[in-house]
Amino acid sequence: MKLIATLSLLVSGASAFTPSSKVFKTSSALQAVAWAPDESAFAYGLPGAIAPFEEGFDPLNLADKPYDTLLRFREAETQHGRVAMLACIGMLVTEEPIEYHPLFEAYNKDIGPAIRHLDEVRATSPAFFEVLFLIIGGFELNRARKGFAPPGEGVEFQDLQEGYFPGDIGFDPLGLKPDDSAAFAEMSTKELQNGRLAMLGFMGMLVQELVNGEEIFVNLGLATDRFDPSSVPIQF
Repeated sequence: MKLIATLSLLVSGASAFTPSSKVFKTSSALQAVAWAPDESAFAYGLPGAIAPFEEGFDPLNLADKPYDTLLRFREAETQHGRVAMLACIGMLVTEEPIEYHPLFEAYNKDIGPAIRHLDEVRATSPAFFEVLFLIIGGFELNRARKGFAPPGEGVEFQDLQEGYFPGDIGFDPLGLKPDDSAAFAEMSTKELQNGRLAMLGFMGMLVQELVNGEEIFVNLGLATDRFDPSSVPIQF
């Protein structure tokens, strides 16, 4: 189990969606690239595939669903991939040897495996979780208002807005979203592949730390284990 995190980070996310060169077209500034389904293509031509899976990799037949269901799947995959990418960065940055954390005195002591950091926060500042709940809830409410159709006649639970492309919530402070349809498809594919890899990588790091309670770089022999469990207000 020692190298489980490393192996997970090296495993590429299996591709389930194939891009189509004729399904994108320029639209409004907010929804810079609108998408139209290609019923002749695998998974309606949604982007997300790289070699050697250009024709679609779907061993569980998750793509063999109605169009609206597949869009909901893609919305969930995109958002979970984004969270996983942030989680992987958080795991690595808050542990040895970088060990930067905005909520801890990491400059003068090892704060231990990242999987227990929120336990430490709960033990010392319980109110933090209520604040965190409100912040996350606010972001999720904004995403729901952007992407999901409001309840009403003819609207099923989690139906997406008409013309909404999964993941395109209109948040682009750095102006990275392309206006060109082909470039948008390419960027969407890159994001999905990195998100899939991050989900596998984070799962590997999580399991590794649950197995032996050691930080990732310590497990890899790249950092010294300075963690003293008695220095934190929880039991490991």
